[in-house]
Order: sequence, then structure tokens, then C-alpha cells
Amino acid sequence: MSEFSGQVVKLAPSDAQNAPIEVPLEIANQSVTIKNMLEDFGGNTDMAIPLHNVTSNILKKVIEYCTYHHEHPTTKSDDKKDQKNEEISPWDKDFCNVEQGTLFEIILAANFLDVKDLLDLTCKTVANLIKGKSPEEIRKTFNIKNDFTPEEEEKVRKENEWCEER
Repeated sequence: MSEFSGQVVKLAPSDAQNAPIEVPLEIANQSVTIKNMLEDFGGNTDMAIPLHNVTSNILKKVIEYCTYHHEHPTTKSDDKKDQKNEEISPWDKDFCNVEQGTLFEIILAANFLDVKDLLDLTCKTVANLIKGKSPEEIRKTFNIKNDFTPEEEEKVRKENEWCEER
């Protein structure tokens, strides 16, 4: 279990600019965006960092993820192929077991905050939702309206049949 320095960073989510959330510096620094902002402020942690693209509920989820992974570090493979086939840990699976809208908001926050491991995890979770499904099943899963005519759809299928699994 890791120790914290006692230094905190104030993060002001979009829906609570006047009620910033205090986060240990070590947790906040897992976000490249926040780390860079702190450097731009000369390391001043007294000032609240505005996060206009992240709501308080989603920020709390990001903090939960970063805290857990700070306290339970794992060794990651540098080989991209190994990472692609790596199993998602039970804790991470449970973390990502949220409503679809929340999962997509976490993806957007992880991207904005530049928390690479969280972005990788959430995108892998979405990829697993898609894996092995037909276009119709994917549309149903993500509530996507099919705006192709049957003729257009057939044309796209023919143009891309090279990528179909056989």
C-alpha cells in the first residue's frame, strides 16, 4: 500500500466549480493533463484546477480508479500484442460494470485528463461489448439507427468483405 505526501490538489468539475474536490497529489498526477497544469501553475496546489469537460460523478470514478491503481500497482507488459490479449482484472471489470452512458463519459474524461491506463481499460471494455457481434447486434447494443438503405448496406458489405471472418 502506497503512502501519500499529504499534499492535495483541488479539482473543480464542470458541475461544481465552487465546490472543488481535494485529491492527493500522487493520485492527481496520474493525469498527464493535471500534472501539466500544475507545472504551468508553478506547482501551486492552492488554486482549484477547472475541469470543464468532466462532471463531479465522473471525476469521482476517475479518482476511484487512480486511487485503486496507485495502491495496487500492476506490472504492465511493454509488448502491444501482450497488452491486447491481457485479461481485465476482476476489480477493473467491476469498475467498468456501469451504465453505457457512464462508461462513455469515463472514456471522454480519461481521454481529456490523459489517464492512459483508464482510457485503455474502458476502450477495451467497449471492444469486448462489440466482439463477435453482427452489425445489427452492435446497432442494438449501442442504440444506433441504421440509416443505410438495403442497397447501400449491400454495397458496403461487398466492398468490405475482405475483412469478414471466414
